[in-house]
Amino acid sequence: MPVEFQMLLTFIVLGGVFLAFIKEWLPNDLVALCGLAILLGTGVLSDSDLGEIFSNPAPMTIGAMFILAESLTRTGAIDWIAHRFEKWAGNSLTRAVIILALIVVPLSAFMNNTPVVIVFLPVLMSFARSTGLKASKLLIPLSFLSILGGTITLIGTSTNLLVSGLSKQQGQPAFGIFEISGLGLVYAAVGSCYLFFIGRHLLPDRDTVSSLLDAEDTRKFVSAVEIPYASPLIGESLIAHPLFSNRKRTIVYEVLRHGLRVENIPLDAITLEERDVLLFRATSKQLAEIQAAKGVVMIHRKSNLTESGAEQAEEVKTVEAIIGPQSQLIGRSVRQSNIRRRYGIVVAAVHRKGTNLREGYQDVKLAFGDTLLLEGPVQSIMKLSQEGSFLSLNEALMQPHLKSKVFTAIAILAAVVLVSALGILSITSAAVIGAVMVVLTGCLEIRKAYQAIEWNVLFLIYGMLGVGLAMKNTGGAEWVAMNVIGLMPDSGPLVILAAIYFLSFVLTELVTNNAVAILMTPIAISIAASMEVDPRPFLVAIMFAASASFITPIGYQTNTYVYGAGGYRFSDFLKVGVPLSLILWLTSVLLIPRFWPF
Repeated sequence: MPVEFQMLLTFIVLGGVFLAFIKEWLPNDLVALCGLAILLGTGVLSDSDLGEIFSNPAPMTIGAMFILAESLTRTGAIDWIAHRFEKWAGNSLTRAVIILALIVVPLSAFMNNTPVVIVFLPVLMSFARSTGLKASKLLIPLSFLSILGGTITLIGTSTNLLVSGLSKQQGQPAFGIFEISGLGLVYAAVGSCYLFFIGRHLLPDRDTVSSLLDAEDTRKFVSAVEIPYASPLIGESLIAHPLFSNRKRTIVYEVLRHGLRVENIPLDAITLEERDVLLFRATSKQLAEIQAAKGVVMIHRKSNLTESGAEQAEEVKTVEAIIGPQSQLIGRSVRQSNIRRRYGIVVAAVHRKGTNLREGYQDVKLAFGDTLLLEGPVQSIMKLSQEGSFLSLNEALMQPHLKSKVFTAIAILAAVVLVSALGILSITSAAVIGAVMVVLTGCLEIRKAYQAIEWNVLFLIYGMLGVGLAMKNTGGAEWVAMNVIGLMPDSGPLVILAAIYFLSFVLTELVTNNAVAILMTPIAISIAASMEVDPRPFLVAIMFAASASFITPIGYQTNTYVYGAGGYRFSDFLKVGVPLSLILWLTSVLLIPRFWPF
């Protein structure tokens, strides 16, 4: 196959991959692997190229860092720090933002920022409820500060490791773990100051999905009633009846008919019949109202209740929960997921793209970042949470920590950083050894270690490494580099640096940051070679720009997590993120050449 045709085919595959990313036709990792499969099937990439893709050390390093980060979460190291936040912040929003920056930025410098955000989310939600502050004033700063912290060290974010690994494969000197720290500290300081003095005043004062609850719903109970012979409720619609309407906040979990669950009829379509048994959630006041009502008989025998094992007057809980990126609920509606029948849990509301849905949400396809309001027995909610279907925003449902191992986990991470900083071992070797050690020392179970690895991220990286290698092998990267220079023939390296940074951070808002880092790295190296300058400034620009996702809630995973939890709209990220992105762009363009001369 002629090289020119291979280049054209590579660009077609690249365009298709980017379009699929933007349109979200398929999961990003599957899209990237499809691109890799096409390039292998058409002969653009060979078996030896496949070996080169999987020999890249970056994915192995990233996987090991996922395990190290999970060990800190599992032992409670991050949780202990997070809970100091409530004590130090007091009741002041101003102090809360300052303390948040002082904690989150350093933490994110040495571990993946996603677990930092996951641990802090329920802490900040609890803080907002106890102080009367709105969570929407805190959650965007949480995500943005974690992103800023990730730029301080090489291990702070996966994009840094990817750019370093790719550049080393192309003959460039390896990046040290603290080589980017000088610029990263300035970058984080500038971003933090913006959030404190300007950004926090642009944040909305908005309710979260939990605000849909009535103020009196502080304690809820599961109970059951039977429809007796000649009851006036026979023939009436279940949901329409005043006793069990959503307006009264009395939520029916299950209907038993002839001793069996009513499986084939949605709750909102059930017409009551004689001897029907209803299992429902209500407050103590509503229980008294139902007990005094005509047409129903309270059931007091455990044997008459459903298979869920819920006992008479069992206290239930209402929690906010975020759909995670690997949740089994993604792509299924509330009705299709059968959460109510399988777990005895009711989905009372859904937050989606800035809107709190109370009606008509049963048939909405759930997606990563959706926030659900769940109501049900505590044990049932904990079971569903432990299966990884969602992230609870209620601290009471957090898993117990292995506190006796906390100092072991911290010491292992510190050793990984130290030996790689001193050049005793590469960051890949140190991270892999550290990941093994946290399992051997009992900081993390082997099963939890495998679960901690975000395999979709790794497969996305491998797929995009294939597309990036095809760009290099076919001359596509060099062709793009020459055309970029041709568009700005009289421009110096500083202008090209500004263009590379700008293009990288814009693309990051449209597609995944790892894909942008992989594609831009060979292009930057080709541009530097054509201009006969050092490529290092361009590579650093890609590291920072590919992490600088502040404009949309979909460009970076932490933004997606806080999107639903904070009750945000898409426009909120634009309002706060656009000025921050432009300020950091200017900061980077001015300072990168001072740290890494052309």
